Amino acid sequence: MEKDTIVIIDYGRGNLHSVYNGLLKIGANPVVSADPKVIKEAPKVILPGVGSFGDCMETMRARGLEEAVQEALASGKPFLGICLGEQLLFESSEESPGVKGLGYFKGQVKKIVTPYKIPHMGWNRITTVNPSPLMKDADGQYVYFVHSYHAVPEDPGIITSVCEYGTKITASVGRGSVQGFQFHPEKSSFAGLAMLTAFKEWKL
Repeated sequence: MEKDTIVIIDYGRGNLHSVYNGLLKIGANPVVSADPKVIKEAPKVILPGVGSFGDCMETMRARGLEEAVQEALASGKPFLGICLGEQLLFESSEESPGVKGLGYFKGQVKKIVTPYKIPHMGWNRITTVNPSPLMKDADGQYVYFVHSYHAVPEDPGIITSVCEYGTKITASVGRGSVQGFQFHPEKSSFAGLAMLTAFKEWKL
């Protein structure tokens, strides 16, 4: 596998085409795969996601992909979760009681409690709160969200950006080689493509 390959995990649920096309726009070398061997050998990995927490975890397990994803998380290679893919990095979600997430980050995904309309959908401004190698110029940028739940980490130090929507929402998280965006960078114009470019160029 080429060193610049970015493998997008295909577990039957996810915004695969938009992420794939976003990576093509920045000159990356994306590959969509549901093969555990390809995921394990990938230099960089993206876990996308659209749908419910429980459905995605159950589908991933039914396809025998969880072990490969866990190995990728533990390997130290660059790993990015997008939207629901970011939520799956946590232990559980109020959306799907009793379903275990990947548990890389301690904490729970909780329903957004706000006087505003749910789902939180559209453009919102993010504020960076802790450093992320993918978000060096992201403070104050507008990015695109579509979600009703957000991550509430046990350690607030892993939150890299937040946004305001009648309440404070976790917009992104990260620790070491594993980063996660609640928003869709591939749908977030120049700001989002800059973050994907940072992921493409990220060296550990």
